[in-house]
This record gives sequence, structure tokens and C-alpha cells, in this order.
Amino acid sequence: MTPFVTSCAPAAGRIIIKEACVDEGAAWLAEQDPRFAMALAQCGPLPLRRKPDGFGQLLSAIVSQQVSVASANAIWQRLIAARLTTQAENLAATEDDLRAAGLSRQKVRYACALAQEDIDFDALRDMPTDRVIKALTQVTGVGVWTAEIYAMFSLGRADVFAPGDLALQEAAKALFDLPDRPKERELRQLAEAWSPWRSVAARILWAYYHIAKDREGIR
Repeated sequence: MTPFVTSCAPAAGRIIIKEACVDEGAAWLAEQDPRFAMALAQCGPLPLRRKPDGFGQLLSAIVSQQVSVASANAIWQRLIAARLTTQAENLAATEDDLRAAGLSRQKVRYACALAQEDIDFDALRDMPTDRVIKALTQVTGVGVWTAEIYAMFSLGRADVFAPGDLALQEAAKALFDLPDRPKERELRQLAEAWSPWRSVAARILWAYYHIAKDREGIR
């Protein structure tokens, strides 16, 4: 498992490495918009949500695509039990092995495609976020949402958002009293005002979603 990122090249921007970073971003957002302050008062301290980087975490993000948090957690635990979370293990596995661990036929194809790629995960640490997204979305099965989630949690980028996320859309609708759930493009535009702490804004919205819906919005 690749260790946590603790430093970066200037092009990578601000990196969230500890709770104090999240607290700093949350304080800035609360000062910018009282609705964030209201959400924070209800949600309490935000989780760090940092994860290691590397093959396993990108595969984990693929597993999380378009399924509930509970389902994604269950499938991931089955992959761990079956020893199918590393690149080498996936290269050696059959499609039946991956299906038996709970992956759909489509995600079996994605897992196999990811295993066959030679991604330089170390190089991603120093890339600007837009280049990280571009590089990862060249891989079959890695869409923009998956790449943004990886950049946010595994690379610790402070200023990345995932506006295609349904829970973020629902939370934004509730928190900002919008007439309809915002579409991806609308939410991306709305989130521009939360730069340079868009990933902390996402943490607030996921926490608020949990309060408003009594459901987890992200693993």
C-alpha cells in the first residue's frame, strides 16, 4: 500500500494532510457563506477522509461507482477477503474470480482494464489536478467522478470537487434551498465560489447529507 502523500510540487496546490487543514478550510467557508456555518454547527467536526494512493484506492473508487455506500463496503470487503485488491492479484484473476467477489460484469471489465494499465501513481502526486483528472480518465472505467474522488481523498487535493455526485447534489439543494437538485454543470459553477477549499466544501455537504437524509453519501 502506498504511503500517504505528505508533500507536493507547487503545481499540485494545497494538500490536505491532517485535521487542521480541514478545520482551516471549514472556517474559511463558514466565513464566506453563513449556510456553511449553519451546516457545520449541525454536523460537528469534519472527518479527514485521507486515504493512501495507488492501485487499490483507484479500484476502490471504481467499486463505489453508482452503488450505495453499504453495497460498496460489502463488495470491497469481499475483494479483500479474496485477495483481489492489488494490481498483481487482479492481473492473475479470472473474470469468474472477480464476479464471485461481487463485481458486476461491467466493473469486472473496468478492474481488468485498470490492472492492465501502467499508471505512474507516484507521478500523479506532483501533477496539477486538471492533469490528474485527464490522465486517470484515459483509463477504461475511470470517469470524471472517480478521478475527482481519487484526487480528493488519495492525493489530498484541497481544491477539487465532484459535482456529479448525487449526494453532493442533494445536499446542495437542501442547504442552499434550491428549487431543484442541481445538475453537474450547475453545481460545478456554484462550487467555483468555494475555491480554494472545494474539497472541504464537499466534506461539509456530505456531512450535511448524512444529517438531512440519515444516509452516508460517501465511503
